[in-house]
Amino acid sequence: MDVNQTKQEHLLALKVMRLTKPTLFTNLPVTCEDRDLPGDLFGQLMREDPSTIKGAESLMLGEMLTLPQNFGNIFLGETFSSYISVHNDSNQVVKDILVKADLQTSSQRLNLSASNSAVAELKSECCIDDVIHHEVKEIGTHILVCAVSYTTQYGEKLYFRKFFKFQVLKPLDVKTKFYNAETDEVFLEAQIQNITTSPMFMEKVSLEPSLMYNVTELNTVTSEDHGESTFGKMSYLQPMDTRQYLYCLKPKPEYAEKAGVIKGVTVIGKLDIVWKTNLGERGRLQTSQLQRMAPGYGDIRLSLEMIPDTVNLEEPFDIICKITNCSERTMDLLLEMCNTRSIHWCGISGQQLGKLSPGASLSLPLAVFSSVQGLQSVSGLRLTDTFLKRTYEYDDIAQVCVVCPYTSNEC
Repeated sequence: MDVNQTKQEHLLALKVMRLTKPTLFTNLPVTCEDRDLPGDLFGQLMREDPSTIKGAESLMLGEMLTLPQNFGNIFLGETFSSYISVHNDSNQVVKDILVKADLQTSSQRLNLSASNSAVAELKSECCIDDVIHHEVKEIGTHILVCAVSYTTQYGEKLYFRKFFKFQVLKPLDVKTKFYNAETDEVFLEAQIQNITTSPMFMEKVSLEPSLMYNVTELNTVTSEDHGESTFGKMSYLQPMDTRQYLYCLKPKPEYAEKAGVIKGVTVIGKLDIVWKTNLGERGRLQTSQLQRMAPGYGDIRLSLEMIPDTVNLEEPFDIICKITNCSERTMDLLLEMCNTRSIHWCGISGQQLGKLSPGASLSLPLAVFSSVQGLQSVSGLRLTDTFLKRTYEYDDIAQVCVVCPYTSNEC
């Protein structure tokens, strides 16, 4: 949409055109069988058509390119490019020509002009050309404001503007889910949906972690000596299709032992997404900082450092528990082991573990066996802080598969 500010006739004409890559020309092939009435007439016409591919005339795509016929759609993350031309339509010499291009968004006004200096003079039938670029970072209504000021040969100063209004659309729908593991690991699932009307080539989808974490991408399958993407060699995302990307974040070694620090970390990082559309037009989108709900470990956190996947029925097996003081006070801990219907602990219950400082951890090896086959939940540990006489019970610490060594029955 363009609107002139004044009704008077100006010596200069302003033309603005959006620069986009052309599209492949398409035609509608019409064919028939040789025994039909037209015979080979349709085939001959298509062979004579310069827009068809020689030897493959029945294909819709041709060898020619088509320039854009309208403004088209602009999506968030793409680069908006426009060609601005000011032409002197009069037979006079115009002086002090200043062309200014601003982009007005809902939150700011940006100057896109390559130069803010005026051109000394513009002769008849000559023009001033400029190309502007801007990476679109906001959705919603955008207005390109082009202003031209100049001085006639009689010293009269004139000024006019044109407005070009367009909408910036959202190309992707991004949803994230967080999963807190028993350890300090955090798993991020990112669901990315193409909500445009054309396919996308996903060039890069990566996670930039925060300062406290290292990230591992879990989107490749290792075969022999190389990794292959789980989405195949051609990473295309069709319209309205969704892909799921998975990442594992681990605390850096200098923060891994600081339970209180890791407990309060909510900022995980941000996603960086790069894609290409038809004929290689690139778009890039970065999310804001992704935040998770901080896990509530309480005053004492109990996790497993080592447990076997499969054990034999009624045979003791070893596990290693890690006890971390997540509070801001020193604790004097007492460990009690309570048997359940299927889980039986080996050793002495009620042993003193000693004092544990704030943020400190200790590893505790224990032995246990199961009297029931199947998938069993390791439960029955109880910790007591003798300073405050406060008890913490831990059920469903982990699960283990119990099999009978004399039969083939497994869980």
